[in-house]
Order: sequence, then structure tokens, then C-alpha cells
Amino acid sequence: MTPPPYDGVHLIADLTGCSGLDDAALIERALRAAAIAAHATLIEVRLHAFGPGQGITGVALLAESHISIHSWPEHGYAAIDIFVCGRRCDAQAALGVLAEMLRATPQHVRSIKRGFGLI
Repeated sequence: MTPPPYDGVHLIADLTGCSGLDDAALIERALRAAAIAAHATLIEVRLHAFGPGQGITGVALLAESHISIHSWPEHGYAAIDIFVCGRRCDAQAALGVLAEMLRATPQHVRSIKRGFGLI
């Protein structure tokens, strides 16, 4: 029996060589731009900055799921999680915007198909 087509994709990305990872305004702009690039419906952006020169945890809540970031500016590293449902959403486009805005160099990305008949 063939499983029904999936309706979601979940990208887990490690971005290195990043800059601006302690800049809450930049992180918020990047999350908003990523949601637009993904053709997703943005509900809200929430951020928590851990202090001057320290990392930021942020999430863009989407009608189609979420985009999140956890940053370590001292290492130029950002852990990115992009989960979008619906065939019109483009998780890769969202990741491209985040990587560009954070000036990431090497990336390690895992892609997981989600929602086998569940959505």
C-alpha cells in the first residue's frame, strides 16, 4: 500500500560563519523575511535575548507551523528549525533568506517529510 502524499516539510539547519547573532532587531527582520519568502502566514514573532553579546532564541509562529532560531554569536552558529505545512509553502526559500541575512557560510541541512496522511 502506497502512503498518501505528505503535506509538510521540516528543515533542520546548522548555519556557521554567521554575523549579527546577538542583534535582536536583525533576527526579527530575518524571521519575518523568511516567513514571507516561504509564502507562509505570519501570526507572531517572539524573541528572547540573553543579554549583550549573548545569543537569542526566537520563533516565528506561522499558521502553517513555525520557524525558529537559537543563536550562539560567540561561535557564529545558529540552529534553525523550519516546519511548514501545505504545498504552497517553501521551506528552502525561508532558509535561503535566513542564511543570506545572517551571512552564513557552510550549512548542514536535514529535510524531513511530515504528515503522511495525518494532515
